[in-house]
Amino acid sequence: MPEAFDWEILHEPSAMAMVQGQLGFSWMVLSGRLAQLTDEQYFWQPRGEALTVVRRHFPSHHRSLGSGEWVAQWPNEPDHRGPRTIAWLIAHLTETFFERWEWTFGPHRQSRADITLHGNARDAVAWLTYWVEAWQDGIAALPEDQVAAVGLSQATELDAGEPFGHVVLRLNRELIHHGSEIMTLQDLYGAAA
Repeated sequence: MPEAFDWEILHEPSAMAMVQGQLGFSWMVLSGRLAQLTDEQYFWQPRGEALTVVRRHFPSHHRSLGSGEWVAQWPNEPDHRGPRTIAWLIAHLTETFFERWEWTFGPHRQSRADITLHGNARDAVAWLTYWVEAWQDGIAALPEDQVAAVGLSQATELDAGEPFGHVVLRLNRELIHHGSEIMTLQDLYGAAA
């Protein structure tokens, strides 16, 4: 069950509270839907050849992302517009939050390619939850002036060159965007069933 949202943060007049409030509310909505996710929904393909999570040695013309038995099929072109499964969307969000935590609050050693992915909905949702909550906890522990600190995150060249508040907002946008896709796929799966 998702944690309750701290509604009091919406009354705090600070930039850090605003980015935290957006992240917390967006995660509350998505995690509520993910709590109902089944393995069938997790792997459902709205159309054949959707990007998904597969076993490492599954034949594919895509690159692989992940370090364990399960990997995400990664498109070769940056603007790939093909369909994606919920499994792929969760894997992408997981690696995004993992890498940002690692290179902001963590030991600065691992990249997104080192992430462990999962072949079932329960474990994948638990792992995404772990990294989103670690990211939230890291942000919550920062003093207010860090929202404007340039280079606090070193995950990417873009992160290193901008105020930290922009990094947080970009990850919030990723969560909102891909969370909306996940919920739409759940709805389409329900309609198709």
